[in-house]
Amino acid sequence: MDSYHLAPSRLNDISNDPTDITDQNCDRKRPEQQARLRSRNSVTNMSSVLMSKTVTPFLREHIPSLYAPIGKPGNQETARAENPNSKYCYRHHPDSKCRRAADKAKMVMIQSELDKLTSADQQAVTHVWSLFSAAPARHRDLMLQGILSQLCFPQLSFVSREVNEALKIDFISALPVELAQKVLCYLDTVSLTKAAQVSQRWRTLADSDAVWVRMCEQHVNRKCTKCGWGLPLLERKKLRNYTRQRQLAKGGPQGRITELADSHDSQHQSVNQHGKRPAETEEEDPIKKRQCIAEASKAVTQPKTRSWKAVYRDRWQVSYNWKNSRYKLSVLKGHENGVTCLQLDDNILATGSYDATIKIWNIETEECIRTLVGHTAGIRALQFDDSKLISGSLDHTIKVWNWHTGECLSTFAAHTDSVISVHFDGHLLASGSSDKTVKIFDFNSKETYCLKGHSDWVNSTHVDIKSRTVFSASDDTTIKLWDLDTRQVIRTYEGHVGHVQQVLMLPPEYEPDEEVLNGALQDNQDAMSVSSTGSGSPTMSHAQIEHAGSPGSHSPSYNPLPSSLPSGDDDVRHLYGSAFAADESRPLPSRYFMTGGLDSTIRLWDSATGRCLRTLFGHLEGVWSLAGDTIRVISGANDGMVKTWEPRSGKCDATYTGHCGPVTCVGLSDSLMASGSEDGTIRLHSFKPRPCQQ
Repeated sequence: MDSYHLAPSRLNDISNDPTDITDQNCDRKRPEQQARLRSRNSVTNMSSVLMSKTVTPFLREHIPSLYAPIGKPGNQETARAENPNSKYCYRHHPDSKCRRAADKAKMVMIQSELDKLTSADQQAVTHVWSLFSAAPARHRDLMLQGILSQLCFPQLSFVSREVNEALKIDFISALPVELAQKVLCYLDTVSLTKAAQVSQRWRTLADSDAVWVRMCEQHVNRKCTKCGWGLPLLERKKLRNYTRQRQLAKGGPQGRITELADSHDSQHQSVNQHGKRPAETEEEDPIKKRQCIAEASKAVTQPKTRSWKAVYRDRWQVSYNWKNSRYKLSVLKGHENGVTCLQLDDNILATGSYDATIKIWNIETEECIRTLVGHTAGIRALQFDDSKLISGSLDHTIKVWNWHTGECLSTFAAHTDSVISVHFDGHLLASGSSDKTVKIFDFNSKETYCLKGHSDWVNSTHVDIKSRTVFSASDDTTIKLWDLDTRQVIRTYEGHVGHVQQVLMLPPEYEPDEEVLNGALQDNQDAMSVSSTGSGSPTMSHAQIEHAGSPGSHSPSYNPLPSSLPSGDDDVRHLYGSAFAADESRPLPSRYFMTGGLDSTIRLWDSATGRCLRTLFGHLEGVWSLAGDTIRVISGANDGMVKTWEPRSGKCDATYTGHCGPVTCVGLSDSLMASGSEDGTIRLHSFKPRPCQQ
């Protein structure tokens, strides 16, 4: 407490000079001190003569150059040449005049405080502002230094706060629109949505299509390599419906188009008060009818436009539900025996069962709209498109259906045993059977031929009409790639130790992780492949060669795996054989594919090199079915579980349970996942946005 006592001499000085306390603390003044200081602190009135001698000459000298761009014509060109950018005071242009937009709130506050002063004080303060505004940079620095040297600590704190706010430059609003949009393109989705909340200007720029179209290109229908986020396409159904509407407007084909047209027209037919439609008279003006049809056609053929942000938002909501396992579950019951196969497409689900029937379901209403009856034994495979459905059965036959009407169009009895798999692409159909063969049907030429090479049941086939190749998976634990031109085996993939049940082609956009490609040269050495000798018979495997003799005594038919991964298109083309090397215009088969087997594993393969790049573990029992796209892969297994996988990293994202038996088939779309089981039920998971998310 002694440190707070003042010396007597100091007390005398303070008592003799009471204004010294005011100098020590300018914020705390007694009423009598404020009255005493009011006269001393008031601004001295400047006479017009004094102002003309001091202020006027200063302003006359500096204002013409200061306002040259809008001032005297003689100074305009010189000012533009010396100061091309007058928006901000840059370091290399210290004499530039700031042209920033005024802060409305601050200007209102200054005007309010100025109005509280007397007229003389207002004039004096205005003169100070005018002198500072007209002064060059060197004069301004001198004025500021003098003012700052007179400020007390509270005033310095006030200046510090004001300077910090003034130094914050809204660079997004200051930059040209193109540059501002380029900067915003580097933000992630969360940051971009937060940027739209800063101001109206930021919202306009952050919501522009130029920014969000890049977001869509980076994430829609693919996994982003930077953030790992992928969004579904969601346009297949809309594009197909738009195409059908155009066909309807042009008087398109019959079938479902006609049904939609009838239902659409019936909605516009009026009903009288007795509940009956009014009779149409033949005297109606045909010109009016044609005008109505033309207007309806014009309305149909004009698609609705949406912002790219809205496009991204719809897909983000679906992807968010997938990532967080937020879904609506529906269980479809109707088959009297186990479900063996299914296909999911838009709003239609087709299922086949051991009860020898095929059911067509409406996903929205969850009702069975049609049952196809004709097979005499269980259905093991099916595939459908807009016009037809093809099914393979244990009764040794393949049937082609018009699934809109339920009519069986044709029946093929090409196999001598049960048909296990069917797959068509364009005019080609490939089927696998328990007779150990693959049959190819050409609908255009009506030609049918057989591919022999497997030593056990053929469980899965996939035909590619562009490259004219077929993949087949068999119970003999191998996968074969066939050339349809030569009808020979291009390559045999070995690595599974159990029956291979499914082969899944990955889209062309898929690229595995670099660490997977690098690790494939050292890992998975048990997964090898052999090429064909040209006769169609399988050649020696890696294990057989080691058993036969030393590594140097390889058979001439054996094609060892390359020691490094191919880098160019020519190198990849030669790996598929002489037929592809000779014809450079021939498209290559799918580079990467996945297989599932009863050894409880899922394997990722490189079809060119024949290497197994990755093995996915997680199922407790054998894997029966696979389905996938560019973002995810789903699998169904004998353990009654459905798992979703990230194809690039091989990570299991989620596990779904609920079936009381083995999951024999799975289906996938952008926002839906279906699984069928031997318990006779189909479980449908819908990841569409809920009403609260929209």
